[in-house]
Amino acid sequence: MSNDNNKPAFPSSYIGQNKMPVWSEGISIRDYFAAKAMQGYIAGDYDVYPHEIAQRAYAIADAMLEEQAK
Repeated sequence: MSNDNNKPAFPSSYIGQNKMPVWSEGISIRDYFAAKAMQGYIAGDYDVYPHEIAQRAYAIADAMLEEQAK
């Protein structure tokens, strides 16, 4: 897998209070994919422990990143 999981999902910049530009990288693409996958588990009627949901969500995110790298 490439190192794309460290890229920001929603980078942005804006002018701060001191009139200086502020850069925000947001969350990583991997975290964004995992959060979306986790929503499916939470919305469904799954009888799983929270740490299992997190593990599965990151497994799905990793698979998505692998596919994206092809």
